[in-house]
Amino acid sequence: MQKVIEVSGKNEDEAIATALKQLELTRDEVSIEIAERAKPGFLGIGAQRAVVRVSYEAPDEPVAAKSVDAKKSAPVKSTDTKKSAPVRSSEPKKGARSKFVEAKRPEKPDSDAPVSAESQEEVKERLEVFLEGLLSHMGLEAKLDISQREDGGFSAQLSGPNMGAVIGRRGETLDAIQHLANYSINRGAQARRHITIDAESYRSKREESLVRLAEKMAEKTLKYRRSMALEPMNSYERHVIHTALQNYEGVTTCSSGTEPNRRVVISCEKPK
Repeated sequence: MQKVIEVSGKNEDEAIATALKQLELTRDEVSIEIAERAKPGFLGIGAQRAVVRVSYEAPDEPVAAKSVDAKKSAPVKSTDTKKSAPVRSSEPKKGARSKFVEAKRPEKPDSDAPVSAESQEEVKERLEVFLEGLLSHMGLEAKLDISQREDGGFSAQLSGPNMGAVIGRRGETLDAIQHLANYSINRGAQARRHITIDAESYRSKREESLVRLAEKMAEKTLKYRRSMALEPMNSYERHVIHTALQNYEGVTTCSSGTEPNRRVVISCEKPK
């Protein structure tokens, strides 16, 4: 009797090997059809596993043999007045065995079983592959230094020539790379890991300049007793300004406007 199973894998060879292992058969004993070929996707996004359809010959179910001699079968004792029917043997004839061994059915995966979480090393390796692929598509070469933080996230430092193209205007390209990295690593993950991408220590230098700018504008606010609006910034830079002035005596901060023109406004603190 012909039977068919479908098995998936990272590529066609892995799917075929998995199917043969489940069936405990050799390559010559089955017929294989590629249902879906593996697709790497773009930088790991949209990747698709390979699916193979394996046909194999399964043995027919053995049929119970009749008793050799029904006359010699002992009648079953019964309180019924009717004549007892001879007992049919449920055992097959002695020596009658199937020519084939029944193929082991592949176990269906339990849909409720929890998916094993990735180890930190696996996440780090995926992040490295993603960044190398992205930089390659941008035509750039950079040295990667990926480290794990205490909160479970990762920090990636990029260094090399032409890092200005990686940073972009006011760090916009760097922010976009960080956003893509977070999406790629956390897509379908059980636990979210925050990924920070930096190039030539741009973020730390930018933070220092933002803190100096915040303190300078706070002094002007107190001197001229009027509100000061800063240039439009992204959410990360606005957060740096708010944090730098949260304990600055005499001033308060708030954000005004809509993206991408949202900016921080520094005002004099109203007397209580």
